[in-house]
Amino acid sequence: MREELAPETLDRLAIFPLPNCVLLPGGLLPLHVFEPRYREMTRDCLSGSRVMAIARLRPGLDGNEPGRPAVYPHCGLGRIIASEELPDGRFHILLRGVARVHIAEELHEERLYRQVRAELLDDQDTRRPEAVQAGYLQLVSLCDRLAMCLDKGGDQLRELVRGQPSAAETADVITAALVTDPDARQTLLETLDPADRLAHAIAHVGRLLCELAPCGSVPN
Repeated sequence: MREELAPETLDRLAIFPLPNCVLLPGGLLPLHVFEPRYREMTRDCLSGSRVMAIARLRPGLDGNEPGRPAVYPHCGLGRIIASEELPDGRFHILLRGVARVHIAEELHEERLYRQVRAELLDDQDTRRPEAVQAGYLQLVSLCDRLAMCLDKGGDQLRELVRGQPSAAETADVITAALVTDPDARQTLLETLDPADRLAHAIAHVGRLLCELAPCGSVPN
């Protein structure tokens, strides 16, 4: 899911600070853009790289504080894959998460919105390669069992868990789709070992199966 980006894109990357919002690689995020500063940001992104970072505000902040309210340094990088500009200048946009980035420095430019110098975060080489393959197979099995418990969306879940090019990306898309707690999503965003992300995904799907019992698919 990670994309190669021009260095200048990361040297001056727009961030969209939002409360309790974490964009994971492989996830989709619809946004209604109405504030003037973010309308400007959206126009600039659409005319340029089409990417922006979603920066989660620190707890207790809503983005309306004066100045530059604190954000988590680990952000989800998203590409605008669909957009609609409304007659009054507002936007509806859809982002797809494509990478993890770390804010190295906040820039003080003459823009209404915030820009940063960011660094792409690569997956770490796991010390447990055997856990990655075993975790992938377990996650596929659990998602198949979860799909059997769902009234709708089961076929899509089966396709999603099998449609990724790597075990790490499988963990990302499954957690992006199923994990809703912002703190848990932030932890997943900051977890660079694929084995650890798979373990998170397995535990979460297992909890969902337990909640849906007695459908007969509770994991061993």
